[in-house]
Amino acid sequence: MKIIRYIVLLLAFVASIFGLAAADEYAWDNVDRIVAIGDVHGDYERFLQLLRLTGLVNDENAWTGGKTHLVQVGDVLDRGPKSKFVIDLLRKLSVEAREEGGYVHPLIGNHEILITKGDTRYVHPGEFQLFGGREKFLQEFGPSGNYGSWVRNNNTIIKINDLLFLHGGISPRYAKYSLKKINQAVRQSLDHSDYGVDGILMSVDGPLWYRGYAVGNIGEFSPNVDRVLSNHHARHIVVGHTVSHEGIKTRLNGRVIMIDVGYSRSYLGNDPACLLIEKGRFYEVRSTGIKELELSRGASKR
Repeated sequence: MKIIRYIVLLLAFVASIFGLAAADEYAWDNVDRIVAIGDVHGDYERFLQLLRLTGLVNDENAWTGGKTHLVQVGDVLDRGPKSKFVIDLLRKLSVEAREEGGYVHPLIGNHEILITKGDTRYVHPGEFQLFGGREKFLQEFGPSGNYGSWVRNNNTIIKINDLLFLHGGISPRYAKYSLKKINQAVRQSLDHSDYGVDGILMSVDGPLWYRGYAVGNIGEFSPNVDRVLSNHHARHIVVGHTVSHEGIKTRLNGRVIMIDVGYSRSYLGNDPACLLIEKGRFYEVRSTGIKELELSRGASKR
């Protein structure tokens, strides 16, 4: 049994480094428990706080979430000084979770794209120090770098049960794209360093930058949301990217759920909160307690 366990851990570790699982997995069904955490922006301590509040790690930062699926919707990087610690923890937990039947899904955000592009204007000086300077930092996030390979092999969009998860949103331009097509298009653009302003990596209506669900007029974007949900046989879209100052926020009766609460102390420093979905019921988790969201009642199927 120890040999089998070792092989499982080794394979999971290799997958976490090279993105082998992410390369052809976009959808999961029959998941009882999901924790979704918004933009981290280098605040390792508050990210860890949310992991502990949701029972995903213990005091030694080891996975205790069992078969839970953890989704982090991108923007681990920039603004704060400890993005490296967050990535290292995500990679470690990815291995441990798979052994327990769980899963860790780190998605790509627009700030990951900026870093792979070499745009370091939002990088905290402390982050450079952790990597041994700016040049070393850029090497590590380059195409062949340890952290760059991790970013490039993460998914942009996934589906768990009847929920879509991504960083920004799906605009009308990409409404007909399949999950596979979106993920492959982002990955291929990263492989070819295609950072054109109208391409999928940098376009304002691309899945990493689009803010229409968060700030758009409900009457204008509602038809597109319905079209996207119908195309993907989903009922909810969970996004980060645009801050909700009042905590986890729902729009269109829960068809859109915003989970970037701006908790990084190097950015806005709002009270940390995350989304918990357990057996079809939706909750906001904070240090002050757990609140069930109104959309929960009959809103989602497992």
